[in-house]
Amino acid sequence: MTILEHHSLLPYNTFGLEAKARYFVEVASIEELREVLNNERLKGMPRFILGGGSNILLTKDFDGLVIKNSLNGIETIKEDDDHVWLKCGSGEAWHSLVLHTIELGLSGIENLSLIPGQMGAAPMQNIGAYGVELEAVFESLEAVDMNTGEVRVFTKDECLFGYRESVFKTTLKGQYCIVSVTMRLNKLPKFNISYGDIKRTLDDMRIWEPTVKAVSDAVIKIRQSKLPDPKVLGNSGSFFKNPEIPKAQFDALQAYYPLIPNFPLPNEMVKVPAGWLIEQCGWKGKRVGNTGSHSQQALVLVNYGGATGAEIYQLALDIQASVKEKFGITIVPEVNVV
Repeated sequence: MTILEHHSLLPYNTFGLEAKARYFVEVASIEELREVLNNERLKGMPRFILGGGSNILLTKDFDGLVIKNSLNGIETIKEDDDHVWLKCGSGEAWHSLVLHTIELGLSGIENLSLIPGQMGAAPMQNIGAYGVELEAVFESLEAVDMNTGEVRVFTKDECLFGYRESVFKTTLKGQYCIVSVTMRLNKLPKFNISYGDIKRTLDDMRIWEPTVKAVSDAVIKIRQSKLPDPKVLGNSGSFFKNPEIPKAQFDALQAYYPLIPNFPLPNEMVKVPAGWLIEQCGWKGKRVGNTGSHSQQALVLVNYGGATGAEIYQLALDIQASVKEKFGITIVPEVNVV
């Protein structure tokens, strides 16, 4: 384990942005993490846990310690007639993990195929796509207290999952490093193919009786058709969360915009697609300097090459302001701005 100084973070973020860390270290075990946390030279400075770099926007150099999470490993810790409990290191690449569960014949996260990033970010964000969220299969996680080095187990209830939210993004932000996650997956598939274009895509693929792999393949096909490959065009996927607004506010908007798409929620709330709001404000496909909103999906902000994090952040602020002015809705970034 080597502690590096003034280390470039360019290879570690999918936006393809240049920024430097004052100190940088990669850890592959809880013991190495504790060693870093107890290092006298590094104590007291800002610390940032870096996973797959797919959900961050680096707006400047980080004047502190960046800890790259490389805690890997997958093991079956329990099973019964219906389920398998899989414990995964937080440094495991998410999509590779999904493909591994499909090879094992397990169901539960196939709708979350091709989401970039690592296992550790999955509960932090409560990642979701096509009608499925991580919390549906989540059992527990282990996390290291960044101050004491002690390992704590968090149950599902203790994680306080919400829409792209958890306790690790709110009251406990920066206080813990997630080191492993346990999921309860299904031996017998329970398909969710009613959301989005999955059913139509399966039909186009001439698949009438879905399998776990077929659903995953359909999701991959849909995502590849709509979202740019970060290896080709720098981006972090969906930049904003879909806003949830009171039904009364939605009804008033619908009177002016009859075609506004919506998803009714409990407690008299309605989810409105942020991409649609952004597109209506004229941002879809619009380029501003070296950045812009993607031509196929307005929700994705991209780096056309040479953009800075500050430029992308300013674009996000301008988009926020225009959506607020036109619709009276505040859209909130899903991406972690550093």
